[in-house]
Amino acid sequence: MKYKFLFFIIIVIAIGSVIVIAQNSTVQNDSTSFEIPNIDSTVEMSVEDAEKDLTIISEGRKSILISEKGSGISFITILRGILGIIVLVLIAYVFSNNRKAISWRVVITGLCIQVLIAIGILHIPVIQAIFEFTGKIFVLILDFTKAGSDFLFRSMVTGEVEAPLINFATQILPTIIFFSALMSLLYFLKIIQKIVYVLAWLMSKAMKLSGAESLSVAGNIFLGQTESPLMIKAYLPKMNKSEILLVMTGGMATLAGGVLAVYISFLGGDDPVQRLMFAKHLLAASIMAAPGAVVASKILVPQTEDVSKTIEISKEKIGTNVLDAISNGTIDGIKLAVNVAAMLLVFIAFIAMFNFIMMKIGGWTGLNSLIAEGTSGQYNELSLQFILGYVFSPIMWLIGVSTQDMTLVGRLLGEKIIMTEFIGYISLADLKEAGAFAHQKSIIMATYMLCGFANFASIGIQIGGIGSLAPNQRVLLSKYGMKALLAGTIASLFSATIVGMLIG
Repeated sequence: MKYKFLFFIIIVIAIGSVIVIAQNSTVQNDSTSFEIPNIDSTVEMSVEDAEKDLTIISEGRKSILISEKGSGISFITILRGILGIIVLVLIAYVFSNNRKAISWRVVITGLCIQVLIAIGILHIPVIQAIFEFTGKIFVLILDFTKAGSDFLFRSMVTGEVEAPLINFATQILPTIIFFSALMSLLYFLKIIQKIVYVLAWLMSKAMKLSGAESLSVAGNIFLGQTESPLMIKAYLPKMNKSEILLVMTGGMATLAGGVLAVYISFLGGDDPVQRLMFAKHLLAASIMAAPGAVVASKILVPQTEDVSKTIEISKEKIGTNVLDAISNGTIDGIKLAVNVAAMLLVFIAFIAMFNFIMMKIGGWTGLNSLIAEGTSGQYNELSLQFILGYVFSPIMWLIGVSTQDMTLVGRLLGEKIIMTEFIGYISLADLKEAGAFAHQKSIIMATYMLCGFANFASIGIQIGGIGSLAPNQRVLLSKYGMKALLAGTIASLFSATIVGMLIG
């Protein structure tokens, strides 16, 4: 049984590939790369026209509308995708604490769910319409946030936000605050709980999870890594090792609604079509990561005990009424926004300091010129980005990233793990804007790969946050911190591999 999972994964992928190939058989796409047009004039385009083109020209900056299709699915892309999945499964298998107890049925089911979601989001019109509708809601909410921030920062003379005030603090951080308040309201109205309950029920049935851990994983699609465990607060002290790791992994592998909106702004900019497209992919990435988290977690620490299938959400109140819930959410959002701003300030400063030291070393040793020549100008000097790019580039090749882009995408993965996904998405947006990627597919894959809070800082956050809800589990949380980080990273890489394989 140990090796049969490969056969089943190949069958599912093959079936999905046949569907995609059949759908794309009439599509001719001869180019896998793109360039940024150097045009300064403003070209007015409707959203409908923009969707048919690969580029949008918008006033004041260069802007690319990334195509969701690559060069066409092929036998090679399928093989590289399968290779990537096998390697990721083997990495988890190597670090498993009980290889004989691994349920390959759970592994197969989880990977199949990820493949089916990817096929749906990329190639099935009905599923695409659902995700696009949800994405439009996120984009619309971003506009609501802009109304609030414009009121605070607009000039009393012109009625507009002046150019010097258009920056990260005034345009991005307010989104975190508003989304936090909105999620708090939806939680108070029990809307989130109902959606989470349905998803948890499906996951519990499909993947044989306990009711509590399925609730936590499903909740992480919408809530943060310390908020979601509140729904299972009563169960946390009694959870076994496998369940605790999955609760931690679910938090590492997915994104909360507030930051999801921020990354839509990062990657989509001011272009409505790009915003919608990245909203759809970021939402899909967070959903795909849930079964991926189950797969990685249950390989690392398999379930060996009987578990309760009862699904019951803890009645945790976040306010006495609607206004109180909104106020509490706003306060939490302010704390998160300040935390994000401080974190970015410190990490970016440390990166600059480290790069300065590396640049000096590179200058003294002559490495800078060798790096500039050897990378064809992709990197100009010895830096943290260069080091991370080449350390993680073999993994990027294995999961299907093009040779030209694998050091860039590897750098993004390194930044996510060592620092945060926030830094990773900022870098992705900057590289996308600069036209650094040779292939469109790399941008989409990186979007899925960066999804999740899998970084070293999250280990401390989970020990503190979940540990406060279940003090008796604090030692276990500390012990499994690195395993949860590994599992969360693998879950996101599963998603990126599968999506890249099906894009072509």
